[in-house]
Amino acid sequence: MTKYFHSVTLEKDKCRGCTNCIKHCPTEAIRVRNGKATIIKERCIDCGECIKVCPYHAKKAVTDSFELVQEYPYKIAIPAPSQYGQFGRDYSRDRILQGLLEIGFDWVLEVSKAAEIVTDATKQMLKSPELKKPVISSACPAVVRLVQVRFPTLIPNLVKIESPMELAARIAKNTAIRDKGIAKEDIGVFFISPCAAKVTSVKAPYEKKESSVNGVLSMKDIHIRLLEKMKNIPADIESPLVCSGYSGVGWARSGGESYALGNEQYLAVHGIHNVIKVLEEIVADRLEGVEFVEALSCTEGCLGGPLTVVNPFVARPNLKWEIKRAKETDFSRENSAKDYQDLLWTEDVEYKPILKLDNDMLKAMKKMQQLEAINEEMPGLDCGACGAPSCRALAEDIVRGLACETDCVFKLREKVSSLADQIKALVQNTKRRNE
Repeated sequence: MTKYFHSVTLEKDKCRGCTNCIKHCPTEAIRVRNGKATIIKERCIDCGECIKVCPYHAKKAVTDSFELVQEYPYKIAIPAPSQYGQFGRDYSRDRILQGLLEIGFDWVLEVSKAAEIVTDATKQMLKSPELKKPVISSACPAVVRLVQVRFPTLIPNLVKIESPMELAARIAKNTAIRDKGIAKEDIGVFFISPCAAKVTSVKAPYEKKESSVNGVLSMKDIHIRLLEKMKNIPADIESPLVCSGYSGVGWARSGGESYALGNEQYLAVHGIHNVIKVLEEIVADRLEGVEFVEALSCTEGCLGGPLTVVNPFVARPNLKWEIKRAKETDFSRENSAKDYQDLLWTEDVEYKPILKLDNDMLKAMKKMQQLEAINEEMPGLDCGACGAPSCRALAEDIVRGLACETDCVFKLREKVSSLADQIKALVQNTKRRNE
């Protein structure tokens, strides 16, 4: 049986069954039953949409605590490029990286450095005539999971190159072992994440057997701690930890990866529901003249992740200011990939069916016919009052034995009206007999 790990979890005590989450979930992974939401693990892609829309904060992302960092003798932070958008222009990248040392890390390696290496590897891969076009970026783990569960025919289109996070962790560990003589088991590499999907990709990686990352910290959890330390760091400090240029830093925003590739035949889409529409276009073969698709689950890319602190539309100009500063130094040659083959996934991404009604094919076909018949009788309003996101989803739940037809308020009203008519007719018949 497939094992599932999900960073996105539900605190039932806080849930009030408002149905906001079921209306926004892109994979129909949430139901509301008996006044409480439940998450269907097989469907969840950890995009974090439910975290963003829940007014009662009943959804949360499970990340590692800062106390875990202290368990390792040698501690390395690998901050996502979106970290630089969480502070105003007075807090330069130099101050942020230095601040991470001040809060307890022994070394910091920018994930944006790895992003530049991945960019160069992707450029090499795009030259291959055997590549299925359009190529779809695999930088966003929520999008990769979405392809697995909803668009399996597009799995061959994914860029099967290590994510910048994984590559940065591997480089960090190898460097610490080689240059400092530190034992591998003494090294803890911690990714500072803007999103829940990255947590899931570390705990349950899809591209290799085991992640090189030892823990994932939420940007929200370290924000105040980091800000307090940076206040005591000179504004004009030049940190030797800076090792990436503007193209790597730009990966944090939508279109950043595409811009770094320098390929004009690209499409950059952000926001999970927009991503779904674009993937549908690819499946229908209606996307002409596009070689590369950069698809990011969150609005404004990683700047809009559910674990970020600043509004993405505020974070974008913050990041833009840092990109402008980063253009003064070019690390592109230093951060080039020797051979993209060295960065390829070692595991195959497989289709994860979410509409598996039965293991027996004949029974599954009969249940599908039953599902279609029930759906035909539904009002088709997709109001969500039944606790399912759509009438079809309710029909599926009924076939699975998880719901009943009268969970639909319209069907319930019909049933009540029918019963009322029957009672009325019974009363009238009784009167006539008595007369």
